[in-house]
Amino acid sequence: MSAEGCVFCDIAAGRAPASIVFADELTLAFVDLRQFHPGHMLVIPRAHLNDVRELDERVGSAVMASVARITRAVAQVFPNDGLSLWHSIGPSAFQEVPHLHIHIHPRLPDDGFLRVYPQEPVSAHADLREDYARRLRAAL
Repeated sequence: MSAEGCVFCDIAAGRAPASIVFADELTLAFVDLRQFHPGHMLVIPRAHLNDVRELDERVGSAVMASVARITRAVAQVFPNDGLSLWHSIGPSAFQEVPHLHIHIHPRLPDDGFLRVYPQEPVSAHADLREDYARRLRAAL
């Protein structure tokens, strides 16, 4: 399944160019056009899914297996002192392409890129954490 006008669907279908590193029946991994750091990769499902909430177990397992495989290769080939993986959902999280994709970024100390917390996070009280857990369990 693909969505009209989706650049990642076009890449998966061979209708748009990409520097493909890995492909299997369900996933594709390619070099991100915007190389904030050498080795920045994307892993996508071939089928059009807007975000991780639409994954089923089969495709989700395949996506994460590909992410693990590509992450090992990136760590071996590109200078790094760690790696960041991320997936954004929606405009407030800065999702630019509405097709599920996992970024893999090699990281170096003080590289100035994507500090997740702008300051030290404040620890939530145990009562609040338990309330969150209860509400989330009810939603499962």
